[in-house]
This record gives sequence, structure tokens and C-alpha cells, in this order.
Amino acid sequence: MELNSSFYAIPGLKSFEGMVRKTAGAVRFCVKLHKVFTHERAPTDDDFDRMLQSPEPLRDAGVMGPYLAQFPYSFHRTPDNRKYLGMLTSRFAGHELAVELRHASWDKPEVRAGMAEQGVIWVSPDYPPVGGMPEPQVHVTGDVGYLRLHGRNRANWWEGQSASERHDYLYNRAEMDEWAEKIALVGGDLSELYVYFANTTKGHALKNIPMLREALNARGVPVRTPEPPDEGRLL
Repeated sequence: MELNSSFYAIPGLKSFEGMVRKTAGAVRFCVKLHKVFTHERAPTDDDFDRMLQSPEPLRDAGVMGPYLAQFPYSFHRTPDNRKYLGMLTSRFAGHELAVELRHASWDKPEVRAGMAEQGVIWVSPDYPPVGGMPEPQVHVTGDVGYLRLHGRNRANWWEGQSASERHDYLYNRAEMDEWAEKIALVGGDLSELYVYFANTTKGHALKNIPMLREALNARGVPVRTPEPPDEGRLL
């Protein structure tokens, strides 16, 4: 399960202890970095300490997945931003870190090669075909993959729309088959692949999860599917 609330406020130790207790250790958590790391890009040492230390109950229970750094479209591949990303990844060294880069300037083999050298997970996203963003392809930079399916609501993607409007999209079976094919091509090279559906508006994700599961099973790809209330993960 992706923990989205940590983007707005870093939970404390007791909150993470509660997550482990309520899920009985049956759910793995990927913890999204607070916005100070990705959108404001002005983290203090205290921010780093809290972000690294608070999820300790998840680690103790063996249910800690990667951290997720979701950068905005405005984060282009400039010298300053490359330096910032290098600093961020070095501060999270020793922990799994998945990075989603929404601007197409990062969508280059040399960027992924650099991430592979640093042990950073490239997040493969699926966005609407609006241009200027990474191509919808599964890329891997190690033995763990990370795929985020945002939906393809082209009309409501850009600024001015709410998150629920942007993610109001139901994938059809052909689109799920397309992703199943892409996953099957790299699946043998991975120990784990996290797949998240962000199109939770109107329950679209709950309809798409079984579609993708069936498509993967048909291609011989093993799937484990937890059933959280409003978003799914395949592993």
C-alpha cells in the first residue's frame, strides 16, 4: 500500500505502530516522502531525521517497502535539480528509494543508468498522452520495479483540476493487456514489482486490478493482490 498521508505530514512512531497493528503485518507499505523533499525542496536535517526514523515500526515488522519521491512536472532536468536529486538520494542511502520524475527531460537511458549505480528505483508511470512526460514503458534500474498507473484522462490532467478529476479514468481491457505485455517482458529480471493504480476516483482502480491480474496470469506472471479499501497493489 502506498502511504499518501506522509506527503502532507510525516507520521510519528505511534502512527506507524498503529498501521502495523491494524494490518496484522499483512500489508507492505511504500511511504511517500513529505512535500518538503520533492515540491518545496528545502528539507532540514530534522525533516530527514523524522522521515528516516518514524517508519521504524514498519522495518521491525518486515513490512517496509521503498520510500517514494514523487517530483512534480515542474522539476526539469537542470544542473541545480540534478545536484538536488543527487543530494536527496545520498541522504537516503541504505534505504530503498523509488523516484518518479514527471518531466520528459529525465526520461533518458543515462539517467536510469545513474540511478542504477546509486541503487535508486526508477518509477515507471502511465500518464495521459499530453506530451512532455515520460513514455509509458516499464524500465527497471535493479531487481525491484515500481509502476504507477495514473489513468489517461487527457482533458483533466493539467493544472486547475482536482486530483479526483485528473484520476477519473477507467482503463479498458486492451490497455490492461498492453501493460501486462510490458510487465511480462521484464518480470523475469525482477524480485519484486510494485504496481499501484492511482485512478481511485469512482472506484476505477478496483475494477482495473482484476483486469490486470487476469492479463498477467494469462501470461504466466505470478501476482499477489492485497485488497485495501481504495487502491491496489500487485506484487
